Amino acid sequence: MRSTVALLVTSLLAVACHSSGSGTASRGQRESGAWKTLFDGKTTDGWVAWGGRYDGNARWTVEDGVLTGRQNLKQEGGLIYTEGFYSNFEFEVDVKCDYPFDSGIFLRMVPDEKGAQVTIDYRPNGEIGAIYSDGFLQHNLDGGQLFTKDEWNHFKVVCTGRDLAIDTWLNGSLLCSYRMEPGSTGYAPTGRIGLQVHGGENVPLETKVQFKNMRVKELPVADEPIAVDAPGGAKQLSQRALLDGWRPLFDGTTLEGWDVRGPAEGVEVKGGALVVTSGDGELRSKGDYQDFELYADFQLSKLCNSGVFLRAERSEANPAFSGCEVQVLDDYNWEAAAGYQLHDYQFTGGLYGSVAPGVKGVLKLAPEWNTYHITFKGPRIRTELNGRVLYDVDTTTVPVPPDTKPFAERAKTGFIGLQRHGAAKEGESTFVAYKNLFVKTL
Repeated sequence: MRSTVALLVTSLLAVACHSSGSGTASRGQRESGAWKTLFDGKTTDGWVAWGGRYDGNARWTVEDGVLTGRQNLKQEGGLIYTEGFYSNFEFEVDVKCDYPFDSGIFLRMVPDEKGAQVTIDYRPNGEIGAIYSDGFLQHNLDGGQLFTKDEWNHFKVVCTGRDLAIDTWLNGSLLCSYRMEPGSTGYAPTGRIGLQVHGGENVPLETKVQFKNMRVKELPVADEPIAVDAPGGAKQLSQRALLDGWRPLFDGTTLEGWDVRGPAEGVEVKGGALVVTSGDGELRSKGDYQDFELYADFQLSKLCNSGVFLRAERSEANPAFSGCEVQVLDDYNWEAAAGYQLHDYQFTGGLYGSVAPGVKGVLKLAPEWNTYHITFKGPRIRTELNGRVLYDVDTTTVPVPPDTKPFAERAKTGFIGLQRHGAAKEGESTFVAYKNLFVKTL
């Protein structure tokens, strides 16, 4: 029996973006290893028709377990995107395309920066396996020889690197290999995966492209790191990071660039780190930041509680809710010492009051160090701890505690802060240390 679940753009626009866990679509189901299924064969859960560079009005339906795209009655096309964002990843999909029709697989799609497309232009003189981004980056005149008419064709796409690298296989054979010129600008480092119906085609209304067996696997970042080891045990920005606009927030020797709120006793620079013992208040950056990436190494003692404030107001309001807070806490010993159970968002990496870290057990206690890499752009925040993506969410869609502002009403710019908080047990002395603090304005 034919089963059809229609999804017009108007209904897609009503879908809220909820992504968590490892930074990909929250509705995706984990498979063996690191693979995640992106399509359940029944619904378009986990997909949206907006939020990329080429939004449109194509007709997307689920028919007989297959995601199907057609032009609308006005011969308009458009993309359907994953809710989740992906930077370095492997994506697999089976594709069947009517002839003649134009489609494609889109990578790192965001509204205001360029991504790239692996073309599936199944028309006379069309190219299958070319790389396109507001113009051809690389042609592929022979790719169509690997594409089988009226059959399912298996694509595997590997996308890596800040300087975009795309390797694509079609039905088990290498289709294309593309490397972007180093230092190219205007390209998004992360974004959605998109599937296309190209508009403006003078073809019968029911001409279609179909997709099934979609899955994704995130890959480790192999680019030059943001920070590299320097003499004396500290880190310094890599040459590439400097060229990309990263700058230090902390000089490693003084409190220059920071304001201490609360008692000054218990705040010191020691061994190249900002060391803060348990107490009240926070350290505030003297500069305000709106859209940015933050890199920070931190070390915490047993029973410690701290956090990193972002876009916080310069007022007496709680910085965790005038802006937001990414939690720092002794996940392993706090509950037993304090005598109560934590909310899931109170563990290290949690977006305080709203989002739990999708991965636990990553935190290391002193004497080991941890690394945060946080990207905050518009309403979207992505947090990585020790190289693991904890979440990648649109903050306008997340819950907030009672009597606190929703994220849409919070400050759009503000200070970066390092929280000073009491210990789990009264009378306990704890510490948190921060070093190698770097920021990049986006």
